Parts: sequence; structure tokens; C-alpha cells
Amino acid sequence: MLLWLVIAYLIFSIGIGLAAATRVHNTRDYVTAGRNLPMVVVLAMVFATWFGAETVLGTSATFLEEGFRGLISDPLGASACLVLFGLIFARPLYRMNLLTLGDFFRMRYNRTTELVLSICIVLSYLGWVAAQITALGLVFNVLSMGAIGTAQGMLLGASVVLLYTLFGGMWSVAVTTFVQMIVIVLGLVYVTWLAGDMAGGFGPVIARAAAEGKFEWLPSLDMVDMIAWIAAFATMALGSIPQQDVFQRVNSSKNETVAVWGTTLGGVSYFFFAAVPLFLAYTANIIDPAMVERLMADDSQLILPTLILQYMPFSAQVVFFGALLSVIMSTASGTLLAPSVTFSENVMRGFFPAMNDRQFLWSTRVTVVVFTVLVTWYATSTESSIHQMVENAYRVTLAGAFVPLAAGLFWKRANNLGAALAIVLGLATWLLLEATVPEGDIEPQLFGLAASALGMLVGGLLGGQPHHRPHAGHHHAAAATHHTPR
Repeated sequence: MLLWLVIAYLIFSIGIGLAAATRVHNTRDYVTAGRNLPMVVVLAMVFATWFGAETVLGTSATFLEEGFRGLISDPLGASACLVLFGLIFARPLYRMNLLTLGDFFRMRYNRTTELVLSICIVLSYLGWVAAQITALGLVFNVLSMGAIGTAQGMLLGASVVLLYTLFGGMWSVAVTTFVQMIVIVLGLVYVTWLAGDMAGGFGPVIARAAAEGKFEWLPSLDMVDMIAWIAAFATMALGSIPQQDVFQRVNSSKNETVAVWGTTLGGVSYFFFAAVPLFLAYTANIIDPAMVERLMADDSQLILPTLILQYMPFSAQVVFFGALLSVIMSTASGTLLAPSVTFSENVMRGFFPAMNDRQFLWSTRVTVVVFTVLVTWYATSTESSIHQMVENAYRVTLAGAFVPLAAGLFWKRANNLGAALAIVLGLATWLLLEATVPEGDIEPQLFGLAASALGMLVGGLLGGQPHHRPHAGHHHAAAATHHTPR
């Protein structure tokens, strides 16, 4: 009965997404929802950028194992990324009226920079989207009591998300996410309230977690420990900034104020609400410590689903799994669209510049299908946990793309030579260390970030002043027709 109710909810979500798809008439509608989204919808979408399988299943399991110290990258780094993007990056990028971040790299630097960094951005999504597909497989496996295998569940979940993302693009992502966020917030608060009562009350649960040192989050005064802490924080907080999914949510806002504050408040909301799954996971440790110990050794990502199935009333089970699927689908749909749009606009269009709007829209939809197949294959073949897949996703963008984006926006001497050196030195340093000393005292991507910054500094000082710097409003005509200058 529970499985069928969840399937009915999936069908309902597909229906909402397909209904929203009727508003898609051109590429602008498909990619940015016509830049018409109000504050409440943008806030919900930004919140959903991170509040996915990683937060509910991944970080909650990590919290039980390592406490807050294991969560420096997420939620602390993830929420910092959204707040930084909203307060610092959202306004200048929104004013340029771009379709993708790759467009910025082409306009600010050149086609080569656009191509290389766009490919880096696309590759970074493999792990992130695969984490959502893995979680969908996990949920279907648990709900069916093993009748649906995890791999089969991944295929089923990927098909559902693909269906409404394929046709509706950002309009479907926006409308379904808004509805799903209501389900998520109400559902998780209700289930956590029940679990808190079962574990002895909110106060005693918090006191016990504090007594066990679960809330300690600052590094020790040991230099190696501090650097490891900084690396975990920076990978997510800075490496996630040059990401198309965050940018396209900002870019879909109906005005500049919504772009800035919808993103900032979405980041703050995420930070505080991410505590709900952590609390829920810790109550499991009080309610059934033997079950938690067994699953920690087997698969810690199953702790919350098992707690709900074994100890909660049927109504709470329906609410929890409905909320969990909402969490995963809202994140997966946006992160499927982002790399597909980037590939079509910044890789494919460069080789076929004569594409009209209709051809570009269809090429993007084909890319969505191909990328879905790729991430589903990756999800079924990798042995990484959800938390590991998400953490690894942003190393490439931290090492290669963050410095060219930040310098391009805020340093007038940033030029093509600086961008080239930043990319080459950043990626080469990261890849070399990843291959030779991946478990060193300092994370390889942090060395990559430092090398990238050095490359930009040297190139900016030695190279000539750039002749062309994009400014507010420069791209409005191009974005309206989607034939950006090349």
C-alpha cells in the first residue's frame, strides 16, 4: 500500500511538471523560465539546490559517525556557497542577462576558455546527479521490501525525473520544486516531531548529542587539522559557485532584488533546515541503537528509512517517503538540466553556430536524455557513498573555474593569458596530486586553487589589459534571441 501511494505521488509530480511544460515556447522559457519567477519560488528552488539525497540520507549518516566535524562541506560549506553567490555574484551576473556561465567565460575571455571550463562544469555534475539517482534506487528498494532491486529503482527514478525535465525545463523544475518544498518542510517537521517524542523529547536528545561531542565543529589548533577543515569547507563553498544549477536559479528571477535575496535567504534556510535530518538521525540512535549499529556497518544511508518503516505510524511513513522523493526529485531535475544546457550552449553551439532557437531547444532536450543515461550508468557502477559522490563533484570546478569567474567579475586586469594559466596550472596541479598523493595532509584541490590563483595573478600582471569587458545589460539582445556573439 505504501509503495502504491508513493507511486501515485510520483505520477502527480509528473503531471505537475508536464502541465508546467505548456509554458515552454522557446529556449528562454526552457532554460530560465522566461526570467519570470517570484521570490518565494526562487527561494524554494535555491533551497532545493542542496536539500537533496545528500542532506537527508548522506549528511545524517555522517553526523552519526563524525558529528558536526564531518559536515563542514555540507551543510556549512554548501549554505555558505549560496549566501556568497547571492550577496556577491548574483547582482553582476544577473545584470549581464546570460544564458549560462559558459557565456560569461566566452564574453570575458575567449572561446577556448568557454569550451574548457564548460566541459569541467558538465563533468562535475556526474557525481552530483548520480548521488540523487542512487538515492532514488535506495528508496524504491526499501519501499518494495527488496522486490525492486537498487539498480532497477535507479532506472525507475531516473525515468520519472527525466520525463518532466525533458519537456518542461526550468518551468517544470520551478513549479514541481515549489510544490515539493511544501511537502518536504511539512513532512519532515511532522516526522521529526514524532521521533523526538519517541526519543524522550527535544531537549534530552540535544543534551545527549552535545554530551557525546556531536556539536563540535571547529578544527583543533593542529595545522594539518586546520588545513583539512579549510579544504573541506572551500571545496563546497567556493567550488560550487561556478555551477550552472545555482546560476540558472538566480538567472530565472523576475528582477535583480529577487535574484540577490532569493538566493541569500535560500542559503540561510538551507543551513537551518538541514538540522532536521540530523536530529532525526540522532533520535534513531536513541530509539534503536542496535539497528543503528548494524546499519552503520552495512549501509548507514538506510538508517532513516529503516527507522521510519519500523517505528512510525503508516501516515508518517507516507509523509516521510513522499517528502524524501520530493527532496531527491527537485534536486535531480535541476541538476539534470544544468549540465545539459551548458553542453548545448557552450560546447555544441560553438561547432554549429547556425542553429536556430528551435534546433537549439531540441539539441538541449537530446542532451538531457544522453546525460541521464550517463549518470544512471555511473550511479549503478560506482561504489561511492552519496556523501562521497557529492563531495567529489566540486573538486574540478574549485581547481579550474572559480578563479577565472571571480577574477573576471572583480579584477579589471583579468585577461586571456591569466585565464589560461589559471585553468592549466589549477587543473594540472590538482590532477597530478590526485594521482600521486590523494590522501596527503592537504587536499589536492586546495593546491589546485592556489595554483589557479597564482596563474591568474601572473597572467594578469604580465599580459595586456583586456580590450573587452562585459558590463551590465551588454548581453540583453543576445539572451533574448539566444544567438550569443561568438
